Amino acid sequence: MNSSITRLGLTDRVALVTGGSRGIGKAVVELLASFGAHVAINYVKDEQSAADTVSIARTIGVKALAIQADVSQLCEAERLLRQTVEHFNRIDFLICNAGIWEGGPVESISEELWNKTLDINLKGTWSVCRAAVPLMKKQRFGRIVIVSSTAGQRGEANVSNYAASKGGQISFTKSLAPELAAFGINVNCVAPGWVETEMTVNALADAAARDSIAKTIPLGRVATPEEIAGPIVFLCTEWANHITGEVLNVNGGSVLCG
Repeated sequence: MNSSITRLGLTDRVALVTGGSRGIGKAVVELLASFGAHVAINYVKDEQSAADTVSIARTIGVKALAIQADVSQLCEAERLLRQTVEHFNRIDFLICNAGIWEGGPVESISEELWNKTLDINLKGTWSVCRAAVPLMKKQRFGRIVIVSSTAGQRGEANVSNYAASKGGQISFTKSLAPELAAFGINVNCVAPGWVETEMTVNALADAAARDSIAKTIPLGRVATPEEIAGPIVFLCTEWANHITGEVLNVNGGSVLCG
């Protein structure tokens, strides 16, 4: 294997990617696999997409497993981690990517939607971290990367529920990082802006709306999932060993947070 790839420290590591069957999660799985990491792919409903992603990873030459689990439920998150470790014997990288993006004016957001958003986006991040951390502490090694959003940094009109959940993820990252550092566990966050995924397909379908969005991005375009996956995977490499508690902006310059 190429020595520069070996130095990344990803080969034969084990990664769990929540929401790993599509969009950013799928791109992360494929990139990790290309560097020799074995992958557990978490999904909720789309079994076929998960199976397709497993097939891609196996074709690259690594071990891969799809596990259905609703991470908004702690018992499901615990089962997800248990099955991952039973299959791979360890877990090195946890990518907290599962999430939903639904909103509206604050007076129209139902209690059901508010709870659903916080349960999946924020509680789901907590639940898998809670289940993974004891295993990582035992190993004295772990890398946790939480996928937040520019909405969590600056807020965004008409998605206050989503912004609140993503802001919570950022605060959670900054709390876990110093808590877990002594155990060899780094915790970081990636905050994407607009990304071309199934989640945003309707919002980006109208040409005029898409053009308006692109004008708010200094680089002039919406990101691809692969452009978000790269920074996520970087935070798992040995090149990022001294980075923890960081919120890495990947938004084409649309939000500049120091």
